[in-house]
Amino acid sequence: MASKEKKSLLSTPVMLVAAIGIAVGGAVWYLERGPAPDAKGPVLTADAKSYVKHLQLSGVEMKATDAAMNIRVVEIVGNIKNNGDRPLKSVLLNCIFYDPYGQVVLKDRVEIVRAKTGGIKPGETKAFRLPFDTLPQSWNQGMPQLVIAEIVFG
Repeated sequence: MASKEKKSLLSTPVMLVAAIGIAVGGAVWYLERGPAPDAKGPVLTADAKSYVKHLQLSGVEMKATDAAMNIRVVEIVGNIKNNGDRPLKSVLLNCIFYDPYGQVVLKDRVEIVRAKTGGIKPGETKAFRLPFDTLPQSWNQGMPQLVIAEIVFG
């Protein structure tokens, strides 16, 4: 009888360690796989794709400033001009940051034209400012790729 008790006592810690290992492995897999491709919002519609050629980014530059508590804030500033004939409520960019090996380390979707600030009319130019304070250490310190991700027509 003592050997059966000993066997069940030994199997409980082994099963507990195995269950924890499986849970940790599953959590790591879930976090490493990243968000689903459509988790960042809608894709550029056919109408928006044809309108992209009418949007012009200019004066785009990157600045870094040190803020309180040793936080470095990287800002991308510039202008967007609507050379088309349609008013826009909103324009979103994908800012794609790379490491020194050309691998994507961060892809962030940001709004550069907002409905609450009046959108952007045909022929109008608006300034934008994009602050980033949580860039990965592996970022190559270069200008991210800026890709128009969404256009909402007014």
